[in-house]
Amino acid sequence: MPVDNETKTRPVLVTGASGYIAGWIINYLLEAGFTVHATVRDPSKQASVAHLLKMAEKGIGTLKLFKADLLTQGSFSEAMQGCGVVMHTASPFVLDGFIDANEALVRPAVEGTANVLNTVNECASVTRVVLTSSVAAIYGDNKDILALPSGVFTEEHWNTTSSVNHNPYQYSKVAAEREAWRIQGQQSRWDMVTINPSMVFGPSLTSGSQSASIDTLVQMGDGRLRTGVPKLLLGVVDVREVAQAHLLAAFSPTAKGRYILSADELSMLNIAKILRTKYGSFYPFPRMEAPTFIVWAFGPLMGPITRDFIRRNVGLPLKFDNRRSRELGVQYRPVEQTFIEHFQQVIDDGLLKKKK
Repeated sequence: MPVDNETKTRPVLVTGASGYIAGWIINYLLEAGFTVHATVRDPSKQASVAHLLKMAEKGIGTLKLFKADLLTQGSFSEAMQGCGVVMHTASPFVLDGFIDANEALVRPAVEGTANVLNTVNECASVTRVVLTSSVAAIYGDNKDILALPSGVFTEEHWNTTSSVNHNPYQYSKVAAEREAWRIQGQQSRWDMVTINPSMVFGPSLTSGSQSASIDTLVQMGDGRLRTGVPKLLLGVVDVREVAQAHLLAAFSPTAKGRYILSADELSMLNIAKILRTKYGSFYPFPRMEAPTFIVWAFGPLMGPITRDFIRRNVGLPLKFDNRRSRELGVQYRPVEQTFIEHFQQVIDDGLLKKKK
């Protein structure tokens, strides 16, 4: 169903408003003059909402905060009233440290998505949903690409190799997106677009946030990877492009289906080289790729990297087709800018100290 002019004048609901990607989405919506209904688990928690309130003071739009929880049925109803577009970004992001993967990741992702979309079914004003998914819903491990004759992941592909026991985070993303398309397909009043970003880097609008991308940058600069990095390819994208894609998907009459958001594929050594060009004299960035047998022997001692992960990802190719996102209107900035600006924020936030 095409987005009409009336939809563009209605409020936009953004779930998970305190999140990394959601912050930039809300920032752009407020700059464009929209009324934003933003849901968080606790609107009174200053650490979660202070940066959003600051945006609202600068933007020309209006921000309204609402309390909502993924697993509380009906908790999104009030926030959704009168909205034309729902941007569902809220999803658990936990890569390790949990005991029960299903309870920590899969159930909140799937049931939370169903909770929001069932509320959409009850809210007559909503005509489009933009779901923040991930390339994790497209593939589970780099090894999966070996089964593709083209050697390139596209929006047509689905992650069929992850499970609750193997790559549970990736499994939570594909399970949630499949549930979303199932619910959307049972009606015809509202349509849905999914944004599937690769690993997201770039500055956050709040300090003290935690993410896999920040952990990667900290390890690059604190010396833990001084002796070498795994020969590992990552799809990378700037958070600002991901946020802009949500707005393009929300208000473009021709937007439909899934959109991979990925600027490029970089090795960890490529990332280190980018950072060394700017900060090389201050931080012990890695200068070589460690032989795979060394990674195999010592990787599991350095953190949540398992031999199974090494076997399925290290030394294997990775390639994404981002043509659909470019056709949508996404313009990718140079990845060098993304990494330098993100690393500078890591320094400014005190997560790294200069090392001679």
